[in-house]
Amino acid sequence: PRLCVVGSGPAGFYTAQHLLKHHDRAQVDIYEKLPVPFGLVRFGVAPDHPEVKNVINTFTQTARSDRCSYYGNVAVGKDVTVGELQQAYHAVVLSYGAEDNRVLGIPGENLAGVYSARAFVGWYNGLPENQHLKPDLSCETALILGHGNVALDVARILLSPLDLLRKTDITASSLAALACSKVKHVWLVGRRGPLQVAFTIKELREMINLPGARPVLDPSDFTGLRDAVKDAPRPRKRLTELMIQTALEKPGEKPVAAAAREWGLRFQRSPQEVLPTADGTRARGVRMALTRLQGSGDAAKAVPTGEVEELECGLVLSSIGYRSLPLDPAVPFDPQHGVIPNSSGRVRGAPGLYCSGWVKRGPTGVIITTMNDSFDTAQSVLEDLQAGVLDVSAPREGFGAVGSILHSRGVRPVSFSDWEKIDAAEVARGKAAGKPREKIVDPEEMLQLIGR
Repeated sequence: PRLCVVGSGPAGFYTAQHLLKHHDRAQVDIYEKLPVPFGLVRFGVAPDHPEVKNVINTFTQTARSDRCSYYGNVAVGKDVTVGELQQAYHAVVLSYGAEDNRVLGIPGENLAGVYSARAFVGWYNGLPENQHLKPDLSCETALILGHGNVALDVARILLSPLDLLRKTDITASSLAALACSKVKHVWLVGRRGPLQVAFTIKELREMINLPGARPVLDPSDFTGLRDAVKDAPRPRKRLTELMIQTALEKPGEKPVAAAAREWGLRFQRSPQEVLPTADGTRARGVRMALTRLQGSGDAAKAVPTGEVEELECGLVLSSIGYRSLPLDPAVPFDPQHGVIPNSSGRVRGAPGLYCSGWVKRGPTGVIITTMNDSFDTAQSVLEDLQAGVLDVSAPREGFGAVGSILHSRGVRPVSFSDWEKIDAAEVARGKAAGKPREKIVDPEEMLQLIGR
C-alpha cells in the first residue's frame, strides 16, 4: 500500500511511525508546507524546554526509513489538491494541525500592542510567518488572557533572565528584543476560577521558581478550596494545593533575591474591550467583566455579574486556543468545532481519507496525547487495509504521480536530506553563539542553503 500523510508535526510522524511499524510493506510519504519538518515540536515547544524536543530523534529515525519519504515545501490544497493525492495513494491521512488562533471577538482587539499568543510563540520560535512580528515590549505591564500552558510559556519567556534564554534555541532577533524589554509585571487572566485552570503542575512550578520573578497570588481567591479539592483527581488536587501554598507564603518566607519582576494569576474576569490610548492607536488596558461560576469543576460556566474593572497594560497577549482551518473544499470540515468530522480518524463520507492530531480532535493535550491519538488513526488505516475496505489490488503511483504534478506547477519539494543540510547549518551557527542551534527563519534562505 502507498499511503500519504499531510503534515510533519507530531501527529504526522506518529501516524507514519505506527503504519511503518505494523505493516512491513507499506510505503509512507509525508508532505509538509514548510521546507523544515516537526511542526509544533520545532515551532511550539518553548525554547527553554529542550527535553520535550527529544522526540525529534524518533521522528528522524522514521524519516530515514527506506519506506518513508519526506517532501517539504509543498502546500497541500494549493500546490496539489487532496483529490490528486487520493488518486496517487491508497489512503491519505490529514495531520496538518491548527494553524490559526481563536479570536476574542471584542472591540479593540486589533489595536497595536495586542497579539495572539500563537503569533508571539511563533515569533520567538522562528516560525517563518511570524518572523516580522516585532512585538512592542516598551511597556511595564503585560496582560495574558488565558490560563493554559501556552499562557505560562509566554509569561515565562517575558520574565526569564536573559542568561537562561541565551543558552536555548530562541531566535537571535527575539533575544535581542527581549534584551530591551521593559516588561516587569505580567498578569494571567482567566474567565473562571482556580479549579478550572488548564495549565499543568510542572509548568506552574517552573514559573513559581523562575529566578528574579516573584509570584503574586491573592489568598482570598483560594478561600475554602482545600476542602473543595479533597476528592478531586490527584493532578487537580496537587495543582490547587501548589497555588494555595504559593498564595499563602509570606514575603520573606522564601528568599526572593531582589525580584525586580512579578507575575500573578487573576480569576473570574472576562475581557469585554481592549481600551485605546487617547489618540486611539494603541492598547492602554482591558475592561474586564467580573464573573461568577455556575456549576462546578471543569463544567463550570463563567457568567458576568454586571460589575466591571479596568486593568492597565501596554501589551495584551490572547492565549485562548488554537484553531484548525479547512485545507481543501473537497474535505468535510466542521467550522464550529474546527475539526474534520471523523470516527476513529476515518473522515465521514470520504472513504480512503483519514485524519489525526489536532485537526481530528481539536487543539488540546500534550505530545503524548497526540501520539496515542495518531496511533489510533493509523490503526484504523491498518484495519481497513486488512478488511479490504482499501483496495490495494490496483497499484498507485504515489509520489511518481504527485511529483509530475508539482513539477508542472513549478514546485520543487525539499527532501529529508535537504532538511539535514539546513539542520547542520543551524547547529553550526548555534555552536558559534554558544546555543544548541540558531534557527533560520526565512524560507528563502533555507532554499538558498540547499542550492535552490
